[in-house]
Amino acid sequence: MEKFIMAIDQGTTSTRSIIFDHNRNIVAMSQKETNLFYPQPGWVEQDANEIYLSTLAVCMDVLSKSSIEANQICAIGISNQRETTILWDKKTGLPIYHAIVWQSKQTDVICDEWKEKGYEEIVKKKTGMRIDPYFSASKIAWILNHVPQAREKAEKGELLFGTVDSWLVWKLTGQKIHITDVSNASRTLLFNIDSCQWDEELLSVFDIPKSILPEIKPTSYFYGNTMPAIFLNEKIPICSVVGDQQAALFGQGCFEKGDVKNTYGTGGFMLMNTGNQIVRSQSGLLSTVAWQIGNEVTYALEGSIFVSGSLIKWLRDEIKIVHSALETEEMAQSVSSCNGLYIVPAFVGLGAPYWNDKCRAAIVGLTFGTNQNHMVRAALESMAFQSKDVLHSMVKDSGVSFTSIKVDGGAAANNFLLQFQSDILMCDVKRYKINELTALGAAFLAGLNCGYWTKEDLKMELDYVFKPSRSKENVDQIYAGWKRAVKACMTF
Repeated sequence: MEKFIMAIDQGTTSTRSIIFDHNRNIVAMSQKETNLFYPQPGWVEQDANEIYLSTLAVCMDVLSKSSIEANQICAIGISNQRETTILWDKKTGLPIYHAIVWQSKQTDVICDEWKEKGYEEIVKKKTGMRIDPYFSASKIAWILNHVPQAREKAEKGELLFGTVDSWLVWKLTGQKIHITDVSNASRTLLFNIDSCQWDEELLSVFDIPKSILPEIKPTSYFYGNTMPAIFLNEKIPICSVVGDQQAALFGQGCFEKGDVKNTYGTGGFMLMNTGNQIVRSQSGLLSTVAWQIGNEVTYALEGSIFVSGSLIKWLRDEIKIVHSALETEEMAQSVSSCNGLYIVPAFVGLGAPYWNDKCRAAIVGLTFGTNQNHMVRAALESMAFQSKDVLHSMVKDSGVSFTSIKVDGGAAANNFLLQFQSDILMCDVKRYKINELTALGAAFLAGLNCGYWTKEDLKMELDYVFKPSRSKENVDQIYAGWKRAVKACMTF
């Protein structure tokens, strides 16, 4: 009987389930969009129950589409949106508040207070992160402080906290296993990246009870079996849990120190494998855990861009100048340039390397000649400019000059974007034939744990290599315009 691996890729705007065969081919895929709520400007929330129900729906649908029986699935690997914070009642299994999404800025006051108390340096030293609403700790504190009786229940051990991975594992295993992996734990602001454990001092200063936290395990690991009721009385082992960007790094085959990938998703994320060494950034990047296999921990440098593909969604849903993301490539190519137009998509502030959560989005350089094609092109170019900002910092911190990067994510299908990215970075941009590399990374890690694959099996075939075609003078000129636009946005 042929066997397969199932990946669950729970993202910010949708949940997907993908079945892979031993040759790493996609056998079937199912996707379901999930809703985002914006209760106040800068706030972003989700319904944690909807996240779980969407997961169940796509898992059943992908089996139906593939005509594969549940007992043919060797293992499940889970990749998930990171930092998004859920607190739920241990007895009822119900969330006590909406999931606060990684993009949300509703905890900026808490973060400002922590900075004023002088916690920034200890946080950076212990976690590799920085104090910012992006990370989970301030979101936990906000829920404990704003939901009636939440702190009292937490102190009594009646509440549990988890990022989306913990929530899904807890639900899928029949509310039995409260667990996370090192890659997700490292995004909470409560995790010591040297010891790979929850940090008692940080828990104390942030006033967060340790009892609510999940147990930390390696990334490629047997987490438990799904409860029988989900898959027609079959118990399927969950053999990996990994943050989505670390999953993409693994799926891209970035196994060696110095390998770099860039993902264009809801946000944009560039990661560099730094091996078993923690590279402490001096240039606005994050030092994070990439994954743990057995006792071996691999680290990464990361540049987190808050708004990337979600800018196109905004143009589609709110401004209504595109009907589909598929149109954007042709629209961008229909004009020879942006005519000096720049979009700085700081809808929820700017991430790496600026880390300014107070600025807001701006469109700079409008003229009477600006049309919707210029707007679309400027939106795509903004993704590439933000990636160049991050790569500059990465070169400074690592001392490594890059000749190529690997790319994935929804917008990686856009040839205009990748050619412009190659031009603006002045290096090769490599795209693989399979673009679902976040899900594939989770599948790889699960497959390694259950013996479905060996590391020698994890080789991918390139689809296309984009090579730079612009002069350095032209690149410097248009990039200088971007930097001016960012400066104007930050001084608004």
